[in-house]
Amino acid sequence: MSTEIQHKKIIFTGPVGAGKTTAIQSMSDIPIISTNESATDMTQQRKSETTVAMDYGQIKVGDQERIHLYGTPGQERFDFMWDILTKGALGLILLLDNSRDNPQQDLRFYTQAFKNFIQNGDLVIGVTRSDDIEKPDIDNYRHWIDQLQIRAPVFSIDARERQDVSSLIQALLYTIDPGVTA
Repeated sequence: MSTEIQHKKIIFTGPVGAGKTTAIQSMSDIPIISTNESATDMTQQRKSETTVAMDYGQIKVGDQERIHLYGTPGQERFDFMWDILTKGALGLILLLDNSRDNPQQDLRFYTQAFKNFIQNGDLVIGVTRSDDIEKPDIDNYRHWIDQLQIRAPVFSIDARERQDVSSLIQALLYTIDPGVTA
């Protein structure tokens, strides 16, 4: 019987303030590593700190498996980190903030930015702040991804709730291997 630990890598991405750091923090079994710095640009209007390199957390699945959670910076000026972080990843969880001015544009931008990766990996979309702003709703997001000719499940989630984030991870793992149980 092998005692080698299996490692899996999942990436969280999305615009500034969509909940990437919070989602990783709510799931991680270890204290997260965060590269947050004081926001000095228009990001200040949304939050005081922003991720400049990555966030990192880990889920321990029994004694033999680890799921590594990486969060990308949301700002396009740090997009060089996106390619670095997606290397070797199983899939992408795209978080979209429903309270932003144009979440459809955010969806289009991030699916285009990660187009090469999601062609080879898998994608799950989590919509945050739907409790604050009801429209657009999940049906709108489904329509938009259909227009983009992308296949991905879409969930309304609260990034602070472990069960909500767990549902995203389980959906991603299921799209990769429909026989998986988590």
